[in-house]
Amino acid sequence: MKKLFAIVMTILCMFGFEARAEINADKAEQFIKNVTQQGIEELINSNVSESERRARFTKLFNQDLNLDFIGKFVLGRYWRTATPQQRNDFIDVYRKLNIQTWSERFNEFKGKHFEFLGTEKSKSADQIFVNTQVPMQEGAPASVKWRVKDTDGKLQIVDIIIENVSLAQTARSEYTSYIQKSPNGINGLIADLKAKLK
Repeated sequence: MKKLFAIVMTILCMFGFEARAEINADKAEQFIKNVTQQGIEELINSNVSESERRARFTKLFNQDLNLDFIGKFVLGRYWRTATPQQRNDFIDVYRKLNIQTWSERFNEFKGKHFEFLGTEKSKSADQIFVNTQVPMQEGAPASVKWRVKDTDGKLQIVDIIIENVSLAQTARSEYTSYIQKSPNGINGLIADLKAKLK
């Protein structure tokens, strides 16, 4: 009887934990609205120098993207075998490369606004997808889906999916392939990413 009671209590605790851990859809959507409206849209439509734009994107990315989480995912199994120095070097260059890429890529949305299309659940209780689109001058609107993660009450972006292409998945595939082929492994990848920054 005691054993049965213990099993029941364990199951109830598990369900209770999952319920508490589930991310709030409204908060996640509002978070992305703040990122797009007060961050991206305001930034790309402002008349500031390129250096100032890059500085603001740096602040935006460091604050609203969980690049440590993304970096671990992108390196996959190689994260476990990487040294602390390699991990730090990779996250550093990966952050800089993303800031450079997206400060240029989001310029395509200059003068446009994100439209919100609701949310959809993720397989992980602490993550959710926020669906948006950006009307373009020609053709169909550009689909932009944001994967949001709740870490101890702090919401951050862990992936951006544009036209059904996941940036994290794409990077993981490319980097894994590079490491496998490079004679210098992870160090070779880090050197290649640093070269792209230049």
